Amino acid sequence: MLSAEDKHRIFASEGPIEQLLSAEQIAARVAELGRQITEDYREHAEDLMLLSVLKGSILFVADLCRAISLPLTMEFIGIASYGDETRSSGVVQITADLTRPIEGKHVLIVEDIIDTGLTAHYLRNNLRTRNPASVKLCSLLHKPERAEREVEIDYLGFTVPDKFVLGYGLDVAQQFRNLPYIGYLTNA
Repeated sequence: MLSAEDKHRIFASEGPIEQLLSAEQIAARVAELGRQITEDYREHAEDLMLLSVLKGSILFVADLCRAISLPLTMEFIGIASYGDETRSSGVVQITADLTRPIEGKHVLIVEDIIDTGLTAHYLRNNLRTRNPASVKLCSLLHKPERAEREVEIDYLGFTVPDKFVLGYGLDVAQQFRNLPYIGYLTNA
């Protein structure tokens, strides 16, 4: 198994990577979010559904669901607005829809990052047409400088600068998801 330092050295061949958030910082914040969500949903645990937005949130949702001390269900949805680019195209598409109905469920959307806000806004509106009991948003990261549409984030991990971030599930052209920390390519 590669250490975080070894992974950094290997991936650095793509360009220098500057670390923004360590694995320890991420783990501590995910634990805090889990405690807050547990408290907030205690009365609705039987209907709590975490909705992971693929692919970027997969590591975050895996850690977050274990930090929530309630029974819950999980669902996944694929949404694309980036492709292999480093900037959102502005066009949001569902690439993999839900496999179960969400009617009557308390849906907590789990996102890796809120950048322009277009994807989160689209998804929240789309889900509301499916008659859930509630729809809230949990995002690991937020880039307020890039916002094109205001989006209410109910649970936020970190605010980050306007850089193309990678690691801990976030990618650049499908690469770097497996880094244990969040960083950015300094030459991008």
